[in-house]
Amino acid sequence: MCGRFVSTTTPADLVTLFGVNHWDAEETLAPNWNTAPTDSVWSVLERVDHATGELTRQLRPLRWGLVPSWAKDPGVGARMINARSETVHEKPAFRKAFASRRCLLPADGYYEWVAVPAADGRKAFKQPYFITPSSGGLLVMAGLYEFWRDHTRPDDDPLAWLTTTTIITTRATDSAGRVHDRMPLAIDGADTDAWLDPARTDPAELHRLLHTPGGGELTVRPVSTAVNSVRNNGPELLDEVPDPAPGAAPR
Repeated sequence: MCGRFVSTTTPADLVTLFGVNHWDAEETLAPNWNTAPTDSVWSVLERVDHATGELTRQLRPLRWGLVPSWAKDPGVGARMINARSETVHEKPAFRKAFASRRCLLPADGYYEWVAVPAADGRKAFKQPYFITPSSGGLLVMAGLYEFWRDHTRPDDDPLAWLTTTTIITTRATDSAGRVHDRMPLAIDGADTDAWLDPARTDPAELHRLLHTPGGGELTVRPVSTAVNSVRNNGPELLDEVPDPAPGAAPR
């Protein structure tokens, strides 16, 4: 799974990197070294402009944790931060979004944890690891987004609509597999246009885009347990520490 990640790239840089042609510069998010469920995150997606009929590539902040359109309240989103690539096309919460509301979620990398048992007078604890592309580039995670209408609010209330997102995961490969058996599914750069295109709706065709780039591209390093608290945030969270569980198996 992916329950925390790092996102520090500026929106201006994301606009350039992904060829975005629609971004409201008044919408800003601070760099986040400990992004958690229900936080707002940057998303790249494509939508048809209702006024012009033009397909636009947009940069939008979305709340992490997908809320299906049929949900009674938005609280269910906290449990829907990930969608499994193997079943995303058939799960009621995700299948409509998979067909036409797909996005990219750029990240510097993500965190996973390994349980370290008590030993030598030390209490048991969970050791966090930061997993990031070895190239130093962005991890471009496949995502879905959905709209939810709060029917307790009037139509002209800007808070009547909530837009949320989820990260698609796959079986872990490479060195990430020793920390956790699942990982975010990275969309290959050559597949970006096809993945974002809302006109592509065939599940079999879309599933062919859900392949992870070749092995050997991820670096894993142990980091401070300060990451364990969402109250902690800053670049120091990425500093490497001695690995207390070098032989840990995936959990």
